[in-house]
Amino acid sequence: MEPADPRDDDDGDDEAAESENAAERALRPLCLGSRSWLFAGSDRGGVRAAAMYTLIGTAKLNDVDPQAWLADVLARIAGMPQNRLHELLPWKWQEHSRHNQAV
Repeated sequence: MEPADPRDDDDGDDEAAESENAAERALRPLCLGSRSWLFAGSDRGGVRAAAMYTLIGTAKLNDVDPQAWLADVLARIAGMPQNRLHELLPWKWQEHSRHNQAV
């Protein structure tokens, strides 16, 4: 008796496989540049790079253009009162920018 071919196993894992593929695609740019990231210059440089990846990733997860969002936040943050900083978060910023476009 021949062993069963694992590719013939139809146990409904297609959805899980698609989810894994999406996660792998999201990590690909980081992996491709991993050799370069060894030369961040210092531990502080690595921490800054990680912070930037977090900001960019959060913007992308909220369907916000990271470059436009960061440019707008950097332009507005100095004049923003502390109790309104939450308006600059990507999920709030998206709503804010759509509201301004509609007006």
